[in-house]
Amino acid sequence: MEKDKHLGLRIDSETHKKLKNLAEFEGRSINGQVLYLVRQAIMQHEREHGPLK
Repeated sequence: MEKDKHLGLRIDSETHKKLKNLAEFEGRSINGQVLYLVRQAIMQHEREHGPLK
């Protein structure tokens, strides 16, 4: 089984604050919220352009 990957991400303070508030509103951690948003973007892209490898 492949291990989870680590991704360092630098964001400005205002974006971090808003992301934290959004995550709390959605009942997720910041990491969970970022992962959710990335997955949503991938699904939308695949709906419009077909599956990614």
